[in-house]
Amino acid sequence: MYKDLAILALFILVYSSVAGRVERTWVSGPIVFTIFGLLIGPVGLDLLLFRADGESIRTLAELTLAMVLFTDAAGADMGVLRKTEALPMRLLLIGLPLTILLGFGVGALLFKQLSLVEIALLATMLAPTDAALGKAVVTNEAVPNAVRQGLNVESGLNDGICVPILFVFLALASGKAGEGGPWQLAIELVAEEIGIGLAVGLALTTMASVLLKFAKGKGWLTHTWIQIPVVALALGCFGLAQFLGGSGFIAAFSGGLLFGALAKQHREEFLLAAEGTGDALALITWVIFGSAVVGQALGYFSWLDLIYAVLSLTLIRMLPVFISLTGMGVSIEGKLFMGWFGPRGLASIVFGVIVVNAKLPNSGPIAMTVVCTIILSILAHGITANPWAKAFGERGGR
Repeated sequence: MYKDLAILALFILVYSSVAGRVERTWVSGPIVFTIFGLLIGPVGLDLLLFRADGESIRTLAELTLAMVLFTDAAGADMGVLRKTEALPMRLLLIGLPLTILLGFGVGALLFKQLSLVEIALLATMLAPTDAALGKAVVTNEAVPNAVRQGLNVESGLNDGICVPILFVFLALASGKAGEGGPWQLAIELVAEEIGIGLAVGLALTTMASVLLKFAKGKGWLTHTWIQIPVVALALGCFGLAQFLGGSGFIAAFSGGLLFGALAKQHREEFLLAAEGTGDALALITWVIFGSAVVGQALGYFSWLDLIYAVLSLTLIRMLPVFISLTGMGVSIEGKLFMGWFGPRGLASIVFGVIVVNAKLPNSGPIAMTVVCTIILSILAHGITANPWAKAFGERGGR
């Protein structure tokens, strides 16, 4: 345990020292983290004694995603978001369903060994975009604010929306849809996941904001302890919503949006430590992913996995985005830019573990396709983020 702790701690120390320089290159943090995990994992130098199981990876990915969602939402420019709210709504209400449908159609053509419900599961698992992997674009000021806020809101909400859809298909695949049938199950899950998630995120954040404002006014928040509340609030929103049967991701993102609006004057002061915590968790998550998942999966991918992964990152994502943004005044490059920067990552990891734990007949092949897509996304989106963002901004970003 101590050797693992020392390796991870020293890596975090070294990367923190050069993060600013790395972020200005074509090499992204997740690429570095995943390769480092692969290097020190079982197929590399085999330095880590810790062997992460599926539940450990799922928990770490969930906590990381909750923290990133909250801080990204809290840092959103609400003024710009109000003016451009139609853009993320189009991506969520038109682009997301089309992505799942197109993913299903392509999967039906490629994967003859999977049932239709299993193909629908795969399409849903790879539909949500990742706020952590997309951070390089969302935080890049060369990209127009409207595009950044649109992608930020999309990545913040689409994983929460996909959760009830995933569970409906999972219930159908395992024969546990219940007496009411799939439609009743779908309505109940959507109401619970989204309704409870929103209620918890907004209620808990409102109470926390009142408490913090009162404490700030009284001078009770010390320089040290002011770094802690947002970390606790983000995890609290996520944990309470999950405990009550809702979507912790919806709770974290909605809570973050509200906190950013209520604590606008002191937002940067409160968010500083939380953003650092989210980045550190993301680093550890991708190192463990590289060590425990990528290392074991290499050599087991089929050509069909690779073909579907490539199509998932291109046609299956980009065509629905292009269609959903029609009539919005977005240029062709703008549509392609937003379509391309829909990376797959933490949410797909969480969904993958859920499906594997369900022990479906073909959960292994489904998981392999998901892992292949995530690996390609880490590489492709990491390499292209800074160059295209810079060029897109210089051309006016329209």
